[in-house]
Amino acid sequence: MEKFETFSGIAAPMPLVNIDTDMIIPKVFLKSIARTGFGANLFDEMRFNRDGTEIPDFVLNKPQYRSAQILIAGDNFGCGSSREHAPWALDDFGIKVIVSTSFADIFFNNSFKNGMLPIVLPQEQVDVLMADAEKGENARMTVDLEAQEITTSDGDVIKFEVDAFKKHCLLNGLDDIGLTMEKEASIDAFEAKAGAARPWV
Repeated sequence: MEKFETFSGIAAPMPLVNIDTDMIIPKVFLKSIARTGFGANLFDEMRFNRDGTEIPDFVLNKPQYRSAQILIAGDNFGCGSSREHAPWALDDFGIKVIVSTSFADIFFNNSFKNGMLPIVLPQEQVDVLMADAEKGENARMTVDLEAQEITTSDGDVIKFEVDAFKKHCLLNGLDDIGLTMEKEASIDAFEAKAGAARPWV
């Protein structure tokens, strides 16, 4: 997993509430356990007509937001089923930060495990970021995880809270495997000691 430190990107406004995991990646596309390839079908039913043509009014189909890497979303983002494919699809598309007033717990935790940063803020601060995102591709935001700050295109700074352990994992690029490997020396020492005590195993 890549380290997440300071990130700057285009923010797309998506004020819909209760965006669930089936909206993020419809169940028809859940045919693989690989983490890649799902970005093409992100928000499929909102992005595309049934003949495969794009729906021009959908925010990520608009020219100024095609390269968006930050989502400013409505309340209760990521609700619904617990599918991990939802953060996989967002990450594969290029989304690195999602800001909302609230997230479904499982989606929230899965996002961190897949290298994305979900940020919870009060409605009034989300409204400020939503208005900034609506300015289009020139309104780039900067997210500084170490300082726990979002800087708008106008230079306004909004502080955010993040769990210390999750912050450590993102800053150091540690997923569950990476966390285990941090203990590699202790694991090796234990295995050597156990092997010496029980050589017949």
